[in-house]
Amino acid sequence: MVLTPEEKKRFLKALEVDEEFRLAVAGLLGLGEVLRELRELKERMDRFMQLSEERWRENMKRWEESEKRSQENEKRWEEWYESWKKFLEENERRWQENERRWQENEKRWEEQFRFNRWLQSALYEIRDALGGGFEYFAARAVGALLRERGVECTVRVNVTLPVDGFKEVDLFCPEPLVIGEVSVSLRSAEEAEGLLEQLRRSVEAGERLTGRRVYLKVLAVEFAPADVAEHLRRRCEEEGVYLILGRTYERPF
Repeated sequence: MVLTPEEKKRFLKALEVDEEFRLAVAGLLGLGEVLRELRELKERMDRFMQLSEERWRENMKRWEESEKRSQENEKRWEEWYESWKKFLEENERRWQENERRWQENEKRWEEQFRFNRWLQSALYEIRDALGGGFEYFAARAVGALLRERGVECTVRVNVTLPVDGFKEVDLFCPEPLVIGEVSVSLRSAEEAEGLLEQLRRSVEAGERLTGRRVYLKVLAVEFAPADVAEHLRRRCEEEGVYLILGRTYERPF
């Protein structure tokens, strides 16, 4: 069967404008399934392109927000850096100022220490010139006794020993170990025994502190009645204590 030119034109026009006719012809030619798959593929591509465009717009929005946050963070970092820089500069200035003050204070302390040493030395000289208290007299007497024995020892007065907390000793020399107790006055034999007991405790503390045996035990009493002085002489001789007596007097009737 041969179509006329007019029929061919009408046939091609129908293919162009009539989709149902076009599909029917394609089906007869075995192209229907291909066209359907192509149409579905086009639809999927259209949906994919639309979705991709939406995603692209969303990503662009996120990138813009991220860029904005980056700029804000950079601004904050710059502000923080400037603040930290000012803080370091201020601290450096304060350290330099404190260093200058420390140097000035150290200079003042050195001057004060020199003055204190001078004042202490002057007071010691005044004390020695005036004779000091009876304990200082006793210390000089013990020092003279030791020198007569060929022993050099500076006897110190009112020394605190770090034993069982603290133990105060009236006379002390660490080497050789000299321990002494001093009393301005004794009025009875009981007070004399109390002073001897105090000396025993001081000797024990000194021996524990130094790890040495006592070389000389000393009792010094400035005033005592004659009977108390006699009792004290006898007891000191019994216990090997060197006794320094100031003045004795008779009790009034």
